[in-house]
Amino acid sequence: MKKRRLYEDYFKRPIDFIVALIALVAFSPIFVIVSILVRIYLGKPVIFKQDRPGYKGKVFTLYKFRTMTDKKDSEGNLLPNELRLTSFGKTLRSTSLDELPELVNIIKGDMSIVGPRPLLVEYLSLYNSFQKRRHEVRPGLTGLAQTMGRNTIEWDEKFNYDIQYVDNITFLGDIKILLMTLKTVFTREGINFSENRKSNKFTG
Repeated sequence: MKKRRLYEDYFKRPIDFIVALIALVAFSPIFVIVSILVRIYLGKPVIFKQDRPGYKGKVFTLYKFRTMTDKKDSEGNLLPNELRLTSFGKTLRSTSLDELPELVNIIKGDMSIVGPRPLLVEYLSLYNSFQKRRHEVRPGLTGLAQTMGRNTIEWDEKFNYDIQYVDNITFLGDIKILLMTLKTVFTREGINFSENRKSNKFTG
């Protein structure tokens, strides 16, 4: 327990900051290229911003590359997500390139490299006491649930993995999750773009 607390309380945040800063500099050419492609294929703004709950439920602004168009119906309403998600947007998501701007969130302290993925603010009032525990730590760029099926597993499984992580934070555990994440991204395992459908939203 002491080793876990030592890493979690004193080393995890500095490591997050240093690694995210190095990654942002190293991936800056990719960042620029993706920004240009998003502007060409999807329009502006290039960066998608959305409020998400973070540590202790505090709301912050999440940054991602946009992956959907702004197409509307004849009455001026946005079309369903699955109709606005282009093949280019799907590629960004499946390769996780849309997540690159979240490195800025990590540097700012809103997020960690590893932790439960930040969900929607509207879900906050729906959590039970067990599910709320996911906010005992900073949300992550990747997490245990993402290595176990990304967006294809059920909500109960996601929350169970989130709390399992919260209760077992270690340096070696974070390294293992990062390596498993790389494998998942390169093999494109556990991708289901139907997650955007309204029926798959968390309802409590």
